[in-house]
Amino acid sequence: MTLLRFLFVVWLVPLVVVGCVSKIPDTIDQIPSYVVVEQSEAKNLAAQLSTRLQGLDSWTDLRPGLEDNLTYILKRSQDSVCVNRPGLVLTWGQLASSVAELIAILPQVGSNPHLIAERFDWLKISPGTLLTGYYEPWLEASLSPDDRYQYPLYGVPEDLKTINLSQFHYRWKGQSLVYRMGEDGIEPYYDREAIDGMGALAEKGQEVAWAKDQVDVFFLQIQGSGRLALPDGSMKHILYGGKNGHQYVSLGRLLIERGYVPREEMSMQRIRAFLNANPDKARELMFENPSYVFFHLSDEGPYGSINSILTPRVSVAVDRTMIPLGSVLALKTALMDYEKGEADPFFSLVLAQDTGGAIKGTRCDFFSGSGVEAENLAGHLQEQSELYLLISKRVMKSIPGE
Repeated sequence: MTLLRFLFVVWLVPLVVVGCVSKIPDTIDQIPSYVVVEQSEAKNLAAQLSTRLQGLDSWTDLRPGLEDNLTYILKRSQDSVCVNRPGLVLTWGQLASSVAELIAILPQVGSNPHLIAERFDWLKISPGTLLTGYYEPWLEASLSPDDRYQYPLYGVPEDLKTINLSQFHYRWKGQSLVYRMGEDGIEPYYDREAIDGMGALAEKGQEVAWAKDQVDVFFLQIQGSGRLALPDGSMKHILYGGKNGHQYVSLGRLLIERGYVPREEMSMQRIRAFLNANPDKARELMFENPSYVFFHLSDEGPYGSINSILTPRVSVAVDRTMIPLGSVLALKTALMDYEKGEADPFFSLVLAQDTGGAIKGTRCDFFSGSGVEAENLAGHLQEQSELYLLISKRVMKSIPGE
């Protein structure tokens, strides 16, 4: 992400996640698009909305997040297009107007939920949404090394360089190169094996903390941010700082391909259990993912791509080419309640505040928060869901052709 993490590594297993879902519609040939639902259906959907599973006391608790979204949107060029997909072409200015209208009516929504159908068009994202999850892990760590805390967490190295390739050729628009200067010119930056196996960054003063467990470090890098539980009982947020530029390799996919874990059992928890039970294989398997994430410490966090603090069960990560950051969405899905041992229906408003390289097209990633419950939910969440983009009817009427 922009300030939290570049989520090309955030979600574990982009290929494995798809492979684990028991029933996935055949959507390969379908172009992701928006379809406006009928007014009667919108009224029915609005009546079902509930904040019950989000830890919110009322709809007005969404106001700070909505204001963060609006602040982000207003920093864009208001005449520029923020989404151009079949069924919807929208500018940042139109999106800003829509979010501002929702903020204005928010105090009334609790007593009159039909307002969200009366004032907003519901644009269903087609062909459907695969919902996965991410969370903020806790690590036992120290700000200085000793016999218990031996595994370094590195800040962005001083010799890591990044260059915007679009300045060299238009075909490279949006692409960048991460490198370091070697004796004979530029070279790829050190990969995971060079850093953790050969000590490429050791004794260079780049460490920001030391962890107890190397597997914990690996999973922190997958999630991109976390919390450090320090020996004195205090806590520090550890946030994404940068990456080494290497391609992410899915460890979950490797475990399936090599027969270590059955496809139907794959989850984040299953990967961790395998690594912990097989330390002789764990190190070499982790080295097969050359991608590496660097961090910085903070007293606040975690931050999403719009530079606002993420809210558990409210913030989601999206493909910004499909869903513009700052958008308001209605998410209909099911979340596993591990105390009851059954899935709980979820239908509420969520905010597009994050991104990720593994999040493409209609796929969406649900920020579940921090702690054991959040980890369980994020690690197992693979749910075919429905996602609706909410746009003011007034704005929709102003769009040519609408």
